[in-house]
Amino acid sequence: MRFATPWSPAAPRMIRLLGCLAALCVLAGACGNDPGQQHAGLSAESLTTESGLKEAGSPIRGGRIVYGMEAETTGGWCLPEAELAPSGNLVRMALYDSLTAFNEKTEVKPYLAKSVVPDDTYSRWTIVLREGVKFHDGTLLDATVVKNNLDAYLGRYPARTPDLFPIVLANVDTVKVKDELTLEVTTKIPWIAFPSYLTNLGIMGQDQLDDEENCHRNMIGTGPFELAEWIPNQKLLAQRNPDYWQIAPDGKRYPYADAIEFRPIVDTQQRINAIESREINVMATSEPQDIHGTLTAMAEAGDINFLIANDHSEVGYLMLNSGKAPFDDERMRRAVAQGIDREAYNGIINGGFSEIADQPFPQGDMGYVEDPGFPKHDVAAAKALVKDYIADGNSPEFTISAASEPTVLARAEVIQSQMRMLGIEVKIHSVDETTLINEAIGGTYQANIWSHHSGGEPDAQYVWWHGVPNPTNFARIDDPEIDAALDQGRIETDPVKRRQIYEGLSRRFAEKVWNVWLTYTEWGIALSPHVHGVLNADLPDGGGPVFTGVALGHPVHGMWIGN
Repeated sequence: MRFATPWSPAAPRMIRLLGCLAALCVLAGACGNDPGQQHAGLSAESLTTESGLKEAGSPIRGGRIVYGMEAETTGGWCLPEAELAPSGNLVRMALYDSLTAFNEKTEVKPYLAKSVVPDDTYSRWTIVLREGVKFHDGTLLDATVVKNNLDAYLGRYPARTPDLFPIVLANVDTVKVKDELTLEVTTKIPWIAFPSYLTNLGIMGQDQLDDEENCHRNMIGTGPFELAEWIPNQKLLAQRNPDYWQIAPDGKRYPYADAIEFRPIVDTQQRINAIESREINVMATSEPQDIHGTLTAMAEAGDINFLIANDHSEVGYLMLNSGKAPFDDERMRRAVAQGIDREAYNGIINGGFSEIADQPFPQGDMGYVEDPGFPKHDVAAAKALVKDYIADGNSPEFTISAASEPTVLARAEVIQSQMRMLGIEVKIHSVDETTLINEAIGGTYQANIWSHHSGGEPDAQYVWWHGVPNPTNFARIDDPEIDAALDQGRIETDPVKRRQIYEGLSRRFAEKVWNVWLTYTEWGIALSPHVHGVLNADLPDGGGPVFTGVALGHPVHGMWIGN
């Protein structure tokens, strides 16, 4: 199960991300084109930069991008209440803008906001908005509609009833309008990372915000594309916003494409078939064997342009409920960690392609430690711990809950097999996504196959790990040292000290074995040979290149269709 953070939003993504070749030929000019230059000798390392982009030349305007996604967002896009998987975030970023955005250095830069400035205490923030920005319905962005949006996320706006955002943003005290384009936000304690929480709070138009019946589909944003048609489980079509506020390098307004169509294609192989046949011209997947096998081979043959995105990766792990037996006992948490052969697991599940994880933070991000001390594979030591646990009159058996998708169940089955070597009988509880999440929230599970904690700002993990009782602390981690580190990291202004705090957090996770980290998740984005620019648009006002972590979506206004 992947459960994405609401400030980056989103909920589960266990449904996997078809199209019409004729429509694509007519609208995007995809038929009869040269398949592109050959990319012989490409490697996984070279594909971390989009292949084909260097030879593509300057962006061209026009055409339709057809994006094959791994899931449909059936609940829609009433953003304070929405549960958005990565595919849902793609749509959100196409139709809505946020007040701030990360650049490639994980620095928070102004976006819809012209500036976000703290006082000396970092508990009073002044947000100045850009002038003249229009929503898709022609209304102007101003401080009042932004305050109403923020109040909606906080659960303080009458028309909206969010569940998770009020927990995430609980440190916000007041939101006040100072003038037409200026707001003031105060926090209950200093909050160094506050601007990072604005990076993916999409701002909705007032009419959508107040629409109690159809907020989920009455999509009114300020984004580069505006809604034309949504037929759930078939397609969502959005056309270019002629009044979009961002200016491209050619001096005209973004986006380059005339339209973007999002098509849910649950099965990965069907998405690959669809891009191969040109039914779609963009797709994404997080399946390692497809990324490093079929899609890399297609890129080497020049059949697609390809980007492997492994920055700021989510971590896949066995989430242990330390509020229930047997994982309320550190001996059993450690025994499972030592009993799982993660190299063998990676070979079976990921073809050996994924990077082994031993901590929640990915390499290069604040909090990552070269060796945090996570238990090594040691069957003898694990058996001794299990024997000791049984000697105290306990049963080591447990159940793994897993989403009922074959690739997820396979992960559970590998762990089940490895636990037998320790004398532990493991049952697998296959459930739908809603049940899995309800079990996590309610703390009724024992262990879960989970994927979460994409990199970037480490304070984003506060809500998932801090304190009990806390409904979003799914693992029921009750550790004063972790709570203290999260509290200190939230208010520390010195970046060196802040890094040390989060590195200590990684070591504490390893010491107490609160979860069993398995592998990091990377994403592959495949494009037809004439489509370019996945991470092509720089942030405004010299903010630098866009954030390279795509686990929670990526901007689409810089993509274009060439000749």
